[in-house]
Amino acid sequence: MRVIAGKARHIQLKTIETMDTRPTTDRIKETLFNMLGNNVYETRFLDLFSGSGGIGIEALSRGATQAVFVENNNKAAMCIKENLQKTKLEENAKVMVSDVFAAIDTLHRENKPFDYIFMDPPYNMELELRVLEKLKGTSLVDEYTTIIVEASTETGFEYLEDMGYKVIKRKEYKTNVHMFIEI
Repeated sequence: MRVIAGKARHIQLKTIETMDTRPTTDRIKETLFNMLGNNVYETRFLDLFSGSGGIGIEALSRGATQAVFVENNNKAAMCIKENLQKTKLEENAKVMVSDVFAAIDTLHRENKPFDYIFMDPPYNMELELRVLEKLKGTSLVDEYTTIIVEASTETGFEYLEDMGYKVIKRKEYKTNVHMFIEI
């Protein structure tokens, strides 16, 4: 896994060897950021279920002004910190070793919305539904926030409209999908 573009381009990132994380492949990460284009520049980026931090680090490398990484696995959080040091992007990063739901409560108290919220929760556990419920009505999300959910292709999102969300884009890969959602 490597940084695709920007300040830290081509730097190899460390991953942890565990079944608890599934690093987004370089090809899928590149497709994701090609879809976002230059819109990542000067944004606040929240990376939930961060794993080794590859998505948030890519955002920082491409000019995001801040990235917050939320990961409850201590080894993975240490891996994120090492990757941030290796890429020299730690100045604009915050790593929270926390449960995602507790982190949302903490970040809500800061009263600052994010431009992008990316989440890649464990598949087929309906965590994306629970996180979207939790985000609704917090200060983390406003009308300018884009939420990107990485999930298995089997994951249903038919509940989004009832929750007040709208799908703005869907990109399907072989085994997973990126859902782009707004309020």
